[in-house]
Amino acid sequence: METKEKLQALRSLMRREDISAFITPSTDPHAGEYIPERWKSRRWISGFTGSAGTAVVTLNQAALWTDSRYFIQATEQLAGTEFLLMKEKIEGTPSVTEWLGTVLPKGSVVAVDGWVNTTAEVENLENELRAYGLILRTDIDPYAEIWTDRPAIPQSKAFVQGLEFAGESAASKIQRIRKKTLSAQTSIILSSLEEVAWTLNLRADDVEYTPFVLGYVLITPSDTLLYICKEKVTPEVADYLKGEGVSLREYDDIIPDLQALDMPIFVQPEKTNYAVYSAIKNPIRKDSVVEQMLIFKNETEIRCFRNAMEKDGVAMVKWMKWTLENVPKGGQTELSLSKKLEEFRAEQPLFKGVSFESIMGYAHHGAIVHYDPTPETDIPVLPEGLLLIDSGGQYLDGTTDITRTIPLGPLTWEMRRDYTLVLRGWIRLGSAVFPKGTCGTQLDTLAREAMWKYGINYLHGTGHGVGQFMSVHEAIDLHQFRMQWRPTPLLPGMTITDEPGIYIEGSHGVRHENTMLVVEATDGITFGPYYTFEHLTLCPILTSPIIVEWLTDEERTWFNNYQETVYQRLAPRLDPDHQAWLREVTKPI
Repeated sequence: METKEKLQALRSLMRREDISAFITPSTDPHAGEYIPERWKSRRWISGFTGSAGTAVVTLNQAALWTDSRYFIQATEQLAGTEFLLMKEKIEGTPSVTEWLGTVLPKGSVVAVDGWVNTTAEVENLENELRAYGLILRTDIDPYAEIWTDRPAIPQSKAFVQGLEFAGESAASKIQRIRKKTLSAQTSIILSSLEEVAWTLNLRADDVEYTPFVLGYVLITPSDTLLYICKEKVTPEVADYLKGEGVSLREYDDIIPDLQALDMPIFVQPEKTNYAVYSAIKNPIRKDSVVEQMLIFKNETEIRCFRNAMEKDGVAMVKWMKWTLENVPKGGQTELSLSKKLEEFRAEQPLFKGVSFESIMGYAHHGAIVHYDPTPETDIPVLPEGLLLIDSGGQYLDGTTDITRTIPLGPLTWEMRRDYTLVLRGWIRLGSAVFPKGTCGTQLDTLAREAMWKYGINYLHGTGHGVGQFMSVHEAIDLHQFRMQWRPTPLLPGMTITDEPGIYIEGSHGVRHENTMLVVEATDGITFGPYYTFEHLTLCPILTSPIIVEWLTDEERTWFNNYQETVYQRLAPRLDPDHQAWLREVTKPI
């Protein structure tokens, strides 16, 4: 079906149901960052393939909202369709509800699918629409009818994340959850796939880039129920779950089971879809205690993280050497280099795929913060300027996220300036020592101060949590480095990235990123406790662009120590040729 035919089918259903507008978000029933093909309805109805956007269709108009990352792509993909591009956060662009308030008469019904919108989103939308005299309906999924070749619910086989990687049994985690949240008369529902995976030590390949299994978990004072398509559960996994005290229910049983449960249920409105929330007789709205538990890595997880980072560092070293040797020969593009890096990662033991779509931005593409090369945007990579690579791997023992900016040849003074300013911010944040109670917002200025003095800034956050063979963006509502206030204190056991950047439109981008572990600081600390960071990521930063005299003695010493640590940890895993190359690029500056 062409977009025109799809819109005709949707509008035919809307007329039958007396709906004046239907809103299609870029979400799924579990509020995940990456969603399975079955729920990519916004892409299907509009033809726009970007990861973020909202399609709104009325009986005679259509519009699509997306952010600045996708303005060019959306313009091209929506050309020739009815869809009007709405550029989010651009002055003069109305919100979805503002637009609907101007194009629909009062009393009109606006519909969403309650399965793919969180409770918080539905409640906010309902309040905003009410101000315009519009009515919200949440009980219809038109794509179940009009998307005739819609992909099925993912059916990958679930598998167990063993104790050698998890470090704590599912039974123990469930008991801790009960102790933190439940009385004799309460239950808790887990909708977030991140929380389901961590709680049960269960993984699968249901979601791109993240090893999640599609399901819900209901924990009562006496039972733990996993709602999952039972075809996904092998006899071995079934036996494992039984041994951990977990009973199996069909994925679709979640609604009738919740409706039959009389006791109060803890539920997180920001993570639970409205259909599930509406089935609960006595909901208790509460932030997730599970999310607050999983951000702390135990000793087994930390040991596994370190091993995964060494393997990932080996892959990066091989790729950096290969890239620097082969780009001057010609024939390399952003996509070819991205493919080569994945090949080097795939050589490493326990590799399970990439942790997100690699950002491989050469020259002016490096200034696009979340640029993902496509066959349409792919460009040759030449032996000059800067290449920004932000990528990661999924290993059974850890998830990695690393950015390096590679000098490929002659650079301008501005490129060297920006490389050095970002490096200074990266060092200052990454070497911070701070007292108990400090949150990421209080430290964020360390990454930006050097560039602020040149009137330069960046608009994204400076760091986010990272899961252990889970999501590369872990617990994104909790610990972060960013200018906007995030009150969660940084405590030992948390993993978080350090990734300042500078982006000069039409010219270049620079970002350095490591994943770090919060640890206790002991050297010279008399009053405490104080904390600092262990850099889990092990990969050299190339030194040729650095304006060395801009670094303080303390910054140079810390940087040289980090580079030496990289060599000492990675060299035993490398052949003599790569050892020699790594020794050369990690020499003190």
